[in-house]
Amino acid sequence: MNMDYDVIVVGSGITGGWAAKEFAEKGLKTLVLERGRMVKHIQDYPTANLDPWQFEHYGAKTQQDIKEYPITSVHYAFGEPTKHFYLKSEEQEYIQEKPFKWIRGYQVGGKSLLWARQTQRWSTYDFEAPQKYNYSIDWPIRYAELAPWYSKVEKFIGISGTRDGIDAMPDSEVVGAFEMNKVEKAIVSSIHENFPDRHAVIGRCANLADVKEEQLAQGRTKCMARGKCERGCPFGGYFSSNSSTLPHAEKTGNLTLKTDVIVESIIYDEATGKASGVQIIDAHTGAKEIINARIIFLNASTLNSNLILLNSKSKRFPNGLGNDNGLLGRYIIFHNYRGRITADYPGYEDSYYYGKRPTQVFMPAFKNIKTTAENFKGSYLIAFSASREGWGRSVNGAQVGPEFKDKLTEPGKWKIHMMMQGEVLPIYENHVRLSEELDKYGLPKLITSVSYTQNDVDMMNDFFEEGEQMLLKCGATNIVKTDHHIAFDRQPGLEVHEMGGVRMGNDPKDSLLNKYNQMHLCPNVFVTDGAAMISTSNQNPSLTFMAFTARAADYAYQQFKEGKI
Repeated sequence: MNMDYDVIVVGSGITGGWAAKEFAEKGLKTLVLERGRMVKHIQDYPTANLDPWQFEHYGAKTQQDIKEYPITSVHYAFGEPTKHFYLKSEEQEYIQEKPFKWIRGYQVGGKSLLWARQTQRWSTYDFEAPQKYNYSIDWPIRYAELAPWYSKVEKFIGISGTRDGIDAMPDSEVVGAFEMNKVEKAIVSSIHENFPDRHAVIGRCANLADVKEEQLAQGRTKCMARGKCERGCPFGGYFSSNSSTLPHAEKTGNLTLKTDVIVESIIYDEATGKASGVQIIDAHTGAKEIINARIIFLNASTLNSNLILLNSKSKRFPNGLGNDNGLLGRYIIFHNYRGRITADYPGYEDSYYYGKRPTQVFMPAFKNIKTTAENFKGSYLIAFSASREGWGRSVNGAQVGPEFKDKLTEPGKWKIHMMMQGEVLPIYENHVRLSEELDKYGLPKLITSVSYTQNDVDMMNDFFEEGEQMLLKCGATNIVKTDHHIAFDRQPGLEVHEMGGVRMGNDPKDSLLNKYNQMHLCPNVFVTDGAAMISTSNQNPSLTFMAFTARAADYAYQQFKEGKI
């Protein structure tokens, strides 16, 4: 068979878009395979400019929606304005051995249209912690090696935020920043005064608080703070593959984008010891085809990348591509979002704010960073915001009539909302594997066997204690602590930060990929989405995925030029 392309990129989301951009820029003929439908920037955002009263159900999800989307309808961004970007469960059934919410969006751009856009760099501590605290294998890379790739990604996509000099959350290349309101500033001032080891800063996110030449050249402009990001942004005010990397790659003339195709497996060539291509299934006709390439980048999202590799069986690899050590699909990790705190904040009734800012105040991790906590492993960050209650609140006194309506025209009291984002430890038992049952396309259904551990509960309780102390010091009242797993059935997966299963490492005996995201045992296959991660850190992961992808693409290109792959 002839080599049809230089590179095949599986997936068009956050990392797939970056792989396509990097290879197309370098002159390689690049094919992007997307399981879902075409979504063109601006023209395929049908609800982007609609107001609530223009929807049949005023933007709410219906009982029919819950029936058709039993998994994805619990996601925070799901509703009448966004449901077309989510996958109906019948399209890819899976088996929950333990409760797991697999949130999926199959279209060009993937979940880059739905992500929360928080973009902190991981720090030196994050890459050293698994070995230092003895809860995983050592990362084969350190922050200093990834820092220039963070800068490259940040300058292109545009990151809002401030430069704060915090070693646990390194500074980014930024384009302006969103502002805290007066109550948030008061809380931050109290934290800095009473807890000198802690820092609270405005969140860094991939919404353009300002815009530079790099973003203007992409046809993007500033974020309008409309709070409608998940519908697709016609202004290009936030980064998505659709508004940024994919159009950039297309302009080179080196990109081919093929939609509605499901990658069944990667084809391994016994003679060369490399992958020769991928086998695909037409999502509409069921027809199968093999497409060949010199390099394969797997960016299908964490669980789908695991599924494809597990299903890529050959005489050499009967248990999945590169899976000699039996660890493929193991050590699935995610973030611990269980703990939430709400409180009232008296005063400041003459103060309000403008717009719907796309980020919160973030406090970088302060435990298991420089000192060791006795009651849990891993680290957590804290995010919080302050806002005034709106028209949906309860009002004392009248419940109908002019007086009631008049009261609701004025903003209510200040409320504080605080959350944790905790590091879930990688354990062998948390895994995915293939079932003998087949889905509608004839592919094995994925079995998810992932759950919380006692460490997650202990970490949450520590957050409750520390969060309450900080809120008491700043004068908050009516503090309420809630375990969202117990109160709202929040299961793993719902944070959409699943990682692992095809982890990096120095030794093929305990990892699948090397420091360049290259498979140890199949050197022309790279995995640069969340599947490659060893640990979760406490920071948001997407920026790190993109930096790894840009770095791996550069390495793969050099290998390609030298004829090594």
